[in-house]
Amino acid sequence: MREGGRVSEAWDADAPGVLKLPSGRLIRGRGLRAPGPPGGPDPEFGLYVVRGGMRGVPWPYRWVDWPDFRLPADPAAAREAFTEAWERSPVQRVEVACMGGLGRTGTALACIAVLDGVPAGEAVDYVRQHYNRRAVETPRQRRFVAGFS
Repeated sequence: MREGGRVSEAWDADAPGVLKLPSGRLIRGRGLRAPGPPGGPDPEFGLYVVRGGMRGVPWPYRWVDWPDFRLPADPAAAREAFTEAWERSPVQRVEVACMGGLGRTGTALACIAVLDGVPAGEAVDYVRQHYNRRAVETPRQRRFVAGFS
């Protein structure tokens, strides 16, 4: 439910997996292999960066075909999905997830941080400091973020 164009119940900024962007927007990252965080509200939009698609998600979502430890199969579609997640985040609870919640999720979050104003060369460090120190797992993923603008 929205009140005055805002999320009626936003993510808890201190909850595990919640990334606070410089603008104050909150986006939750997580791994799909683990159960969802206990308590709290469900996402209102999900961005799922996994191979093979998604099924059974009860809220609106976008899927990006993205093999584990690699890069998105379609970088232009990934950019559109990152932009949609970022644009929804001021008024909806947005979740970004892959299977483990580190490589693909961290890479997507770092690209979203660039959209929020973090310089591309600093985005991996930003996500590692504010989301998970092991986020963005491979050199190719780090280069993808560094080249994202």
